[in-house]
Amino acid sequence: MIDLHTHSNISDGTDSPTELVAKAQNAGISVLALTDHDTISGWQEARAALKPGMDLVLGAEISCQADDGISVHMLGLLFDSENIALQEALAITRENRLTRMDRIIEKLNAAGIEITIDDVMAQLSDGATLGRPHLADALIAKGHVKNREDAFTALLHNRSKYYVSHYSPTPEAAIKLIKGAGGVAVIAHPYASQRGRVITAESFSGLVAAGLDGIEVDHRDHSETEKASLLRVAYSFDLAITGASDYHGSGKINQLAENTTALAQWEKLESRANSRRVVRK
Repeated sequence: MIDLHTHSNISDGTDSPTELVAKAQNAGISVLALTDHDTISGWQEARAALKPGMDLVLGAEISCQADDGISVHMLGLLFDSENIALQEALAITRENRLTRMDRIIEKLNAAGIEITIDDVMAQLSDGATLGRPHLADALIAKGHVKNREDAFTALLHNRSKYYVSHYSPTPEAAIKLIKGAGGVAVIAHPYASQRGRVITAESFSGLVAAGLDGIEVDHRDHSETEKASLLRVAYSFDLAITGASDYHGSGKINQLAENTTALAQWEKLESRANSRRVVRK
């Protein structure tokens, strides 16, 4: 089983990289990608936790925003961790997450929902990338909501009056950064319309021109109709077709390997990196 999209508590998951790797190995996953939001801080721990029998793919899920304001997430896999341009872009995005959080909190406070940035920061593990799930956890701790699902449904979804966008590169810029670092770029859940506005099929020509390598087709937030549409796009541009769990631990209902990538598609994707960077013991 090949799962190319998971998160640890270095971003908005609840398992440490060590715990994530152990769960994946116990579940019989043969290839696991760690793709925390806008950071590679969990790579070293994940490497150290790996045991023989499973390959580890190191990457990141990069927050992007199209020119028309649509939120896009780009999975960068197998890139050089020492590439300066990519690391600088990720650092800027992480820094902007803090000012964004301040603005969301201001809106919540104005509506009479008592929460502070200190409450939110208390929910982060060391070195974690700040995100709305940490605000959700703070709201739970303060008794405003019961769980993360309630927090996002009532307050933190993309259409909420409390929503605030943040700086992020365009999808095309993110792809070029990933490719410049020798990695491969896969667009994550591109048609997940329940999260907000999504890109159109016509948008893919520009992404492919920038160097897009694959599309995450099999994802729990895609309907069968959306999957069929994405398959047509993938075939028309000869892109790798992936499936993944988008696992977050207890933060979401997604289960490891609930969607997976076929071996032939993984081999096609991996071959497009400029160096063999899969970690194995």
